[in-house]
Amino acid sequence: MVFSAAQLIRRDGVGATGMRDVAAHADAPRGSLQHYFPGGKEQLVNEAVTWAGRYAGRRVARFLAGLAEPKPSALFAAMVGQWTHEYETAGAVGGCPVAAATVDCAAADTARLAAAAAFARWREPVAGALTELGVPAGRAPSLATLMISSLEGAVIMARAEGGVGPLTTVARELGPLLDAAVAPDHRPPTRNARPGNPGRAPF
Repeated sequence: MVFSAAQLIRRDGVGATGMRDVAAHADAPRGSLQHYFPGGKEQLVNEAVTWAGRYAGRRVARFLAGLAEPKPSALFAAMVGQWTHEYETAGAVGGCPVAAATVDCAAADTARLAAAAAFARWREPVAGALTELGVPAGRAPSLATLMISSLEGAVIMARAEGGVGPLTTVARELGPLLDAAVAPDHRPPTRNARPGNPGRAPF
């Protein structure tokens, strides 16, 4: 049900996602919602946002392991690639449940805090991956913030425009800046890249 809530939120937003919609999407009895989520929709949304942050964070390691070229621009291209693949296979770009919750529930402290924590769970592994790729530890967190905020903005624009142009643009334009942040004396690690799995939905 948490997964279903995340999928509906990323597609329709928080306001348009009802508890009955979640139960139907999850093929779950309606009574189970009250049992597992006594806090109602607010609890369900917060748990969906928390799940989305953890999921995005875990994917970073998979992207890193699958890089043919171990450099920051390739990592960002992989992050962007999951959304462009979704458009190519589904004909549309779904939104990010964390961003949707942030916009729809800006006045609710619990939702705002859940979204902030979710972004942190995503940002920390991105910063760690950048450090492994040679970016100085002091700069990696700020670049991780830049990567995620650029990606989130491009996703919103891609949904509005009905195409992947904004996603392609941020990957192309941000890549050189990210690679330029690598320390001059960094030696890329030797790794056997495993093929990534862009076919899975971003969330």
